[in-house]
Amino acid sequence: MTADNIDTSSSTWKSVFRNDLFQGKVAIVTGGGQGIGKEISLELASLGATVVIASRDVAKCEEAAREMNALIAGSGVGRVVAGPSTNIRKEEDIQNLVAHVVEKYGALDMLVNNSGGQFIQESAEISRRGFSAVIQTNLEGTFLMCREAYNQYMRDNGGTIVNITIGNRNGMPGMMHSAAARSGVENMTASLCTEWIESKVRINCVRPGIIFTDSGFKNYGPAGEYFIKKMNKSLPARRLGSPQEVSSAVTWLLSEGASYVTGAILCVDGGGSYVGLPLIEIEDKANLPVYGTLPARAKL
Repeated sequence: MTADNIDTSSSTWKSVFRNDLFQGKVAIVTGGGQGIGKEISLELASLGATVVIASRDVAKCEEAAREMNALIAGSGVGRVVAGPSTNIRKEEDIQNLVAHVVEKYGALDMLVNNSGGQFIQESAEISRRGFSAVIQTNLEGTFLMCREAYNQYMRDNGGTIVNITIGNRNGMPGMMHSAAARSGVENMTASLCTEWIESKVRINCVRPGIIFTDSGFKNYGPAGEYFIKKMNKSLPARRLGSPQEVSSAVTWLLSEGASYVTGAILCVDGGGSYVGLPLIEIEDKANLPVYGTLPARAKL
């Protein structure tokens, strides 16, 4: 499977949910101008929500908002708007984003923590600075977004939060730093769902498997195509996932239909979390020493 035979066109997109599902609701989607975040933003807006997308590049968010609004024109009363420049590694930026949304739109009913970043590298070669940068973005940034949404609005008004993690049930050789951060997000979510339930706040995770997006795989350069070929052989579904499949899961968790669901991890991975992630080659001569006796036929 290559990027050439995967249809990622938003022009064929259509939500499975009713048009007024989120009418009058206000949402923030971090990283909502591209990839999975863009599909989530598009779907929420098509269902009536005012969706504020945020990243460091306001111009790109504004352009993405124009594209999405053109696609959903006439489908409902929702819209996508660009928020202020936000680096989720900066506490002040996050505080300003949430304050801006609450002040301008009068609410913050839904939060989707989609922003994140990582790079492919063997663990022994990751610098402390590189490890810290991924932890700050994927774990600390997600926590700060949740905290500010809760403190500035949801504590008194309720709300729903979905954190996007990553398929790491069996670890992620080659991206250990990201797997560690995302596992932290999942455990944080389990803690917050109990702490905040009295405020009528639900918080869940969606754990995508390997999802194809043009923007995502371009970031990895030639390694992206190699990644696809390696992963496709090991996935039970024998294909990568689409951003729309992740968006559908997020939409359900944000909806009233999931009103009894909190602290959950919803996997969207085609069964991929139950198999290994063969990003690192294991040489034939590699083995662990044996304690006791082992028949020759037991060796691979």
